[in-house]
Amino acid sequence: MWNKKSLFIVLTALMLVVTACGSNAKTSTSSNAVSSNSTAGETKKLKKVVLRLKWIHQAQFAGYYAAVEKGFYKEAGLDVEIRPGGADFPSVQMVASGSEQFGVTGADQILMAREKGVPVKALSAVYRKTPFVLFSLKDSGITKIEDLAGQKVGVKLGGNEELTFRAMVKSAGINAKSIDEMPVKYDMSPLLSGQVKAWPGYVINEVLAVQEQGHEVNIIQPGDYDINFYADTLFTTESLIKKDPEMVKSFVEASMKGWEYAIANPEETAGFGLKFGDKLNLEHETAMMKASIPLLEPDKLPLGKMNTEAWDVLQKSLIDLKFLKKEQDLDKVFTNDYIE
Repeated sequence: MWNKKSLFIVLTALMLVVTACGSNAKTSTSSNAVSSNSTAGETKKLKKVVLRLKWIHQAQFAGYYAAVEKGFYKEAGLDVEIRPGGADFPSVQMVASGSEQFGVTGADQILMAREKGVPVKALSAVYRKTPFVLFSLKDSGITKIEDLAGQKVGVKLGGNEELTFRAMVKSAGINAKSIDEMPVKYDMSPLLSGQVKAWPGYVINEVLAVQEQGHEVNIIQPGDYDINFYADTLFTTESLIKKDPEMVKSFVEASMKGWEYAIANPEETAGFGLKFGDKLNLEHETAMMKASIPLLEPDKLPLGKMNTEAWDVLQKSLIDLKFLKKEQDLDKVFTNDYIE
């Protein structure tokens, strides 16, 4: 039997144990809350940013993948989501709508958008030498634009591929009507079957794909006809530049850091793309990245830096070929303010 004194001592001891356990539980809960809040705080520090690409995920955009994978965007205080582009998700429209912050497109698209009153602005010309070429199978004997007269040629309508093709034809001084044009998209079977004799494509992609199938090719370079239009160009809106110039600066600098890393480490960076596009082939992506390097840094300028002369030549060609009606103010079209 417990006497009153013994019972009181036992109950007091039990209360002390329960109180101690409760205190430990509260301490543990409080500790977890601090950890969670700390993590949330770190996440909040990163600004959410969307980059809309010009086309599907591939090594053509390796520098942006490198900026994600190597933490360059996070170091700049940014949480960047990279979304693929294409006909269904045109980057200019997506960014101009205000739902996305940055995009990649051809420089010609920037000028044409400006004419329509869309206030987009180029921040960096990543591919300063165009990857676009015309190419034919080796045994076709077609090695220059002049050889296209009387031949059926594939033409991709509506973009910088068409602009570059028409500028090459004009520069060569041949009658455009002498070429039998066939509108094409991305299935290259008309070339491989001999239905068309020349094909428009990127030297870093379609040319490689045909060569990988065992075919030798002849390549007709735009540069042979004094044509070189800026290709993949990083852009945003004027309103975002005014609203958050520091964020724009941070994004451009981190992106260029990613491209510098990609140039220095092409094989590693090609592998990054496989995390973004699950159907990509590593061998092809590596070849694409290596083929891109001469186009990314064709001169001594800082990576991505643009010049007025190149924009002026592009604009005059657009007007001459009736892609553009009137000249745009180039000071509003592009800026080098964010390129070191």
